Amino acid sequence: MVDLTDLLADLAAESAQLDALVAPLPAADWARPTPAPGWSIGHQIAHLAWTDHVALLAATDPEAFYATVISAPDPTRMVDAGAEEFLAPPQELLHRWRAGRSALAKALRAVPAGEKLPWYGTRMSATSMATARIMETWAHGEDVAETLGVVRPDSGRLRHVAHLGVRTLGHGFAAHGRAAPTTPVRVELVGPGDDTWSWGPADAADRVSGPARDFCLLVTQRRHRADLALVASGPVADEWLDVAQAFAGPPGVGREPGGGDGVRA
Repeated sequence: MVDLTDLLADLAAESAQLDALVAPLPAADWARPTPAPGWSIGHQIAHLAWTDHVALLAATDPEAFYATVISAPDPTRMVDAGAEEFLAPPQELLHRWRAGRSALAKALRAVPAGEKLPWYGTRMSATSMATARIMETWAHGEDVAETLGVVRPDSGRLRHVAHLGVRTLGHGFAAHGRAAPTTPVRVELVGPGDDTWSWGPADAADRVSGPARDFCLLVTQRRHRADLALVASGPVADEWLDVAQAFAGPPGVGREPGGGDGVRA
């Protein structure tokens, strides 16, 4: 089991990498459009600041968290509305994001062992919440990096994103209105430094294999499966790659083959 302290250290490192990418940008670059339709670089960072804020509420004041859900004028626009609410001039937004992610880390450390935090359509442990924040930060960091034409080096933190992608297999099916499969799937990925990461029974007939980065791009819907070097064997594994979704909520629009628009997940 991954230690919460280690997860929070990796979350801080993932956030710091993205922070270092956006902090030096001139104000005009914060308005540059990213692969997510209608979202600028500023929207990407504002989204992370907003999700840190609602995660902090989930960890410290569940009633206030539920109130934000109940009071939302249009639940289908909650993600967009949150990004718009937190959007601000670059330096103000950076300060808000930095303060928020620091407060969230402190709050997650204080969550009693075994306690589940409310989230959208589910409940999460503090370790699961930290893992989800790593996934979101990495995914939205990819949007920013793509906009700037920057290729970020892969790190071992990808394993957290991949782990969440595997754990949410059933959610991906359910989000698309399909029954969650009971057939086990073996996942074997090649991480940075040619490390091999695996999940599921070694003798499973259904299997997914390929580069860890490609799997992470798929489950965060940053690339279409046709553009990735992932191999699926077996009907369940093959169908999974069409509906994989590591984030909570309804399915995103994903990407078209060859690139296309991204998602706001």
